[in-house]
Amino acid sequence: MSNKSTFVLVVAAVIGLVAWNSFYIVEQTERAVLLQFGKVEQSNVQPGLHVKIPYINQVRKFDARLLTLDAPTQRFLTLEKKAVMVDAFAKWRVADADHYYTATSGIKQVADERLARRLESGLRDQFGKRTLHEVVSGQRDELMAEITASLNVMARKELGIEVIDVRVKSIDLPKEVNLSVFERMSSERAREARDHRAKGQELAEGIRADADRQRRVLLAEAYREAEEIRGEGDAKATAVYAKAYGMDQEFYAFHRSLMAYRESFADKSDIMVLSPDNEFFKYMEQAKP
Repeated sequence: MSNKSTFVLVVAAVIGLVAWNSFYIVEQTERAVLLQFGKVEQSNVQPGLHVKIPYINQVRKFDARLLTLDAPTQRFLTLEKKAVMVDAFAKWRVADADHYYTATSGIKQVADERLARRLESGLRDQFGKRTLHEVVSGQRDELMAEITASLNVMARKELGIEVIDVRVKSIDLPKEVNLSVFERMSSERAREARDHRAKGQELAEGIRADADRQRRVLLAEAYREAEEIRGEGDAKATAVYAKAYGMDQEFYAFHRSLMAYRESFADKSDIMVLSPDNEFFKYMEQAKP
């Protein structure tokens, strides 16, 4: 191979290398800035294929997707000076690539550290303005909304990032007060249980007393109705007997004597000592041939 051919190949390789380094691609999930000798030449480069000057321009790309800052658990004081352990996180993304690069040199760890300090300060302020009940249940959503809004204003101004959301994952009491709080809650629940039992017993006694009263009233009314019906039945029976007796007195007397014989001699061991000519044996004497 001649020197001329070698020179041509070297020139072609250099041109190819220069051409290769003259193009760069920004993905849809990225934000980028174009630098010239370390100074921002073009900010917020849009996704797509772009051209740069090799070795003069440099491209810094940043992740434009939603990122998570998982803050360490911190100890805060509420309005009534009660300590709580708060575990929170924030969701953020790059909003202004130029500002983000100049503020953090494009390093996510730097952005996380600065954002974490601001998040801690915001949480401390918000918890300090509310009671324990409010931060646990009453105003928890309001608290997170206020922190998100204030933190977003700061982050856009200082870091060029947008804070999408701030969430409190858990709010716990410090370990040293867990036992005392548990014992106090247990005693309060026991007291409430005793109050409920006492009210229940009082209500039960009232229900039982009312039920007993209604029972006595029902029994008295039933006894009265039964006596009235029994009296009416006895009166009707007496009337029937009297009518039957009046129609045939001899037959009625004979029937009553038979009933008396049956009741008197119901058991074979029964013994009756009477005179043979007693009136009781009247119809037996008449039955003799």
